[in-house]
Amino acid sequence: MNKKSTIKITILFVLSVSLIVAAMTTYLLTIYYRQVCFDILERFCGYMIEKNPDSRQAVWELLKTQDFHRTGENVLSNFSYYPSNLGITDKTVLWIAAFVFLAGGILFLFSFWYWHRKLDARIQGLTGYLESINTGVQGFVFDSSDDEFSKLQDEIYKTVTELYQTREEALTARNNFAENLSNIAHQLKTPITSISLTVQMAKKNLGDTRAAEIERQIIRLTHLEEALLLLSRIDAGTLAFDRKPTDVFTILSLASDNLNELFMQKGVLIDIPEMGEMNVNVDLNWTMEAVMNLMKNCMEAARIGTAVHCSYEKNPLYVQIRIWDEGDGFAKEDLPHLFERFYRGEKAKNTGIGIGLSLSKAIIEKQNGIIRAFNLPNSGACFEVRFYTA
Repeated sequence: MNKKSTIKITILFVLSVSLIVAAMTTYLLTIYYRQVCFDILERFCGYMIEKNPDSRQAVWELLKTQDFHRTGENVLSNFSYYPSNLGITDKTVLWIAAFVFLAGGILFLFSFWYWHRKLDARIQGLTGYLESINTGVQGFVFDSSDDEFSKLQDEIYKTVTELYQTREEALTARNNFAENLSNIAHQLKTPITSISLTVQMAKKNLGDTRAAEIERQIIRLTHLEEALLLLSRIDAGTLAFDRKPTDVFTILSLASDNLNELFMQKGVLIDIPEMGEMNVNVDLNWTMEAVMNLMKNCMEAARIGTAVHCSYEKNPLYVQIRIWDEGDGFAKEDLPHLFERFYRGEKAKNTGIGIGLSLSKAIIEKQNGIIRAFNLPNSGACFEVRFYTA
């Protein structure tokens, strides 16, 4: 609200209160005046009867002609005569007072409604501005106004402007990081390919052990290069997801099939129960990739002869998937950092580069999901994934 609106509302409030006070004052003065007249008349009649007792009948006859029919203890009251029965009371005054009171009340209510509407419109305007910012709409500007919300509006503008600048700087930095990451990954391809060819040609002169070790390192470098490329696409927002309703059992089964050879080599079983059809709106291939990383992590921590277990359930809000093992569980110091890029715990094997869990987290979160890791009460590490329906 600007100053003109504030002045108008103030005048309306003052006028309405003044009318209400005037009406109440008029009413109270009328009652007081009527009581004073009654007291005077009562003393007068009492004096006449005291001086001339024979006049009692005359006074009674005189008052009776006014058709009063109420009883009381005092002189006039004994003749059924009360202040409200005095003919000197002007009912017009009471009607005027009632009308003024009603007008003042209506004016007060109107003033309050008008003030509340202006206040609500101002708050709605500021709220709408913030909502438009949250939805990505830019260029929404208020008309300048001088009221009690002006300082708040200025602070909101300053904060939004700073947030826009910070956001642009963050986006620029992220894109630069993703671009640099992609460039590094592409640059790695050439030396990796060259080393691989060299190793193939030098196998005749190198021992099998040394050649196998070099090949393992080349495989690790290749996986790292692929992971860096994938990370750069995720950071730049260019990784496309073909999201379709997909059965959870299908995702888990395909993921376990791709890891079947590794499970057999480790001597660990995979348990995926059939729990009925439950669909999630995800990209099958990328979600399967994320689940494979979780299963592989559990497999590496599981003891020989044990199993990696899966379960899933559905409620109105989300579909939940759990994958857990029968190992020793996560180290307490590792839990806060499990999904950080390139983080490898103290118990981590030499295989792996510490990027699988961070990729799984990114893939799941890009598809309206969340993931968390925790230890089960009876030992064993557990991953819990939730895909929300809305």
